[in-house]
Amino acid sequence: MRDANPFTEWIVKVAQPCNLACDHCYVYELRDRTWRHKPPVMAAVTADRLSRRIAEHARQHALPRVRVTLHGGEPLLAGPSRIERLLESLKRELRGTAECDTSLQSNATLLNPSWMDLFRRHGVSVGVSLDGGREANDRHRRARNGRGSHAAVQRGLELLRRPENKALFAGLLCTVDLANPPLDVYEALLAHEPPAVNFLLPHATWEHPPPGHDPMRTPYANWLLAVFDRWYTAPRQETRVRLFEDLMDLALGGAVRSESTGLADTDFLVVESDGTIELSDSLKATRDGGAATGLDIFAHDFDTAARHPVVADARRGGLTALSDVCRGCEVVRLCGGGLRAHRFHPRTGFANPSVYCADLRVLTTRIRDRVVADAAELLGSAS
Repeated sequence: MRDANPFTEWIVKVAQPCNLACDHCYVYELRDRTWRHKPPVMAAVTADRLSRRIAEHARQHALPRVRVTLHGGEPLLAGPSRIERLLESLKRELRGTAECDTSLQSNATLLNPSWMDLFRRHGVSVGVSLDGGREANDRHRRARNGRGSHAAVQRGLELLRRPENKALFAGLLCTVDLANPPLDVYEALLAHEPPAVNFLLPHATWEHPPPGHDPMRTPYANWLLAVFDRWYTAPRQETRVRLFEDLMDLALGGAVRSESTGLADTDFLVVESDGTIELSDSLKATRDGGAATGLDIFAHDFDTAARHPVVADARRGGLTALSDVCRGCEVVRLCGGGLRAHRFHPRTGFANPSVYCADLRVLTTRIRDRVVADAAELLGSAS
């Protein structure tokens, strides 16, 4: 039976450990502990099985293109030979079926010329996690001995920005910290000339709210709006910011497929180093085993995963997946109720507004009103 909404992206945990010990890490520092029982790296037999499963799914649904993101932990800890073997396996299995866009999300501290040679050969783009300048980044993103990581990340970014590598630089991923001045953070990110930047809210729930949380105030909206105003009014486009662009597209009637905005179904799965199939990593903020499905790529194909109630419920978009409060909200088609993990409460599950509800309402309303007014003005001047 063909599922109506196939998966098109797989986030693959090629390495379970990390060489940093970031205290805001959603994999190791929040509620989930299942990582303790998983192999440190993905075995060759698991990588081969995954490649066949992805190709099988692509053929079943006539997908012209799929996306694979190599992730961790720190994926570079898997080593170049293991990474290259997986890339070759994906290429072999998907040949004649679908194109594969492959990327890697890294802290960049282990990047070197040999890695970049491998990525150029296989067309792997590299996204880098960075929280701003030295002080902002090293507030949380430190090694186990307490040393900051900024200098090592900067070396990796300098390598990525070389002319021969620049086409592989996917962009920067930054976790918002209210202690870091927003414009200082944004300017520090821009200094690395990223083609794109995305901002993440710290993963939090109603049981474990984020730093500075206050339902009567909107500190995260204020932080992001300061960056939005700077970005939106720049005389030329300095970089793309996915969160802002998605909200603008939605405000103007467009369609967006995103885990954190809009009402569309999600289209990705996580495959862990042991081949287990999981939901979004963000759900590890909710409880131990919060992302688990009970499925694995050896016993289950991805159509079976799509039909599994746990998976189907977690990836479902639309208003029916949301609480009564969200369904009656004027900006729900923009915020989509927020990230699923951020709605969690141990007594009521996910049938709640986001713990960031007040922030999301202000953020989406301000951006919507700004871009709609500007669009109307442009149309009026053109008529």
